[in-house]
Amino acid sequence: MTSTVFRIGGDLEVRRLGFGAMHLPTEAGAARESALAVVRRAVDLGVTLIDTAYLYGGGANEELLAEALYPYPDGLLVTTKVGVARSGPQAAWKLDGRPSVLRAQVEQALRRLRVERIELLQLHRIDPETPLADQVGTLRDLRDEGKIARIGLSEVTVAELEQARQTVDVASVQNRYNVLDREHEPVLTACERAGIAFLPWRPVAAGTSGAKAGIAAVASDVGATATQIALAWLLGRSPVILPIPGTARVDHLEENLAAEGLHLTPTQRASLDRLHELA
Repeated sequence: MTSTVFRIGGDLEVRRLGFGAMHLPTEAGAARESALAVVRRAVDLGVTLIDTAYLYGGGANEELLAEALYPYPDGLLVTTKVGVARSGPQAAWKLDGRPSVLRAQVEQALRRLRVERIELLQLHRIDPETPLADQVGTLRDLRDEGKIARIGLSEVTVAELEQARQTVDVASVQNRYNVLDREHEPVLTACERAGIAFLPWRPVAAGTSGAKAGIAAVASDVGATATQIALAWLLGRSPVILPIPGTARVDHLEENLAAEGLHLTPTQRASLDRLHELA
């Protein structure tokens, strides 16, 4: 039977099917009130892993989560990401992993999330203009100072993961991955071997008509939606996978979480395994 929980870093237990907050509107008004309701409903339904980032609204997404959930219930993990900033002449978003920037963004995240320590802090992307050892070394120092408990990476190769692990323990990796997009299969394999949590972003994605038809066929057999099938496939693909589907609607949230109870037969799973070749 597929386990519904995972211990990030070997000790922080979360429900494997989490929630990605990226798509939540943060502007004042009815849309924001709806976003607050979605987040609270997620926690009511047992979600214990919520993913956000500084990039999502320049911290506005973090503030939304704090407004919705603080004081946080026991066992809830809100993980955020740093390493993308508005800089340069046009103040455009760009990768920025300079130690001073990472430190400032962590301090700001602590304030916005209203916590003294971030239990899982992820480097949003590796900045090619800053040595990787300096980037993860800064996060290691912040961990040693008690401001971070665990460190993760996002959108990395196997080589980059191994290089980072020479400087610091890596608790999670967040790469793009779904039933139709398997580019980072080698990274998933590396995470499995090391017991590292693998958080696929874009866990549900459209493919060509043939691939979509293949998912639809399984969905029809199971009596579920295509989205639920894609999430169920991920949960069964590897015990280290922690999907974080996002939505701004309560009904979609409830649909996503119901995927945890689906059972795919070996034949159905084998047919889904082949679909990335058609995507």
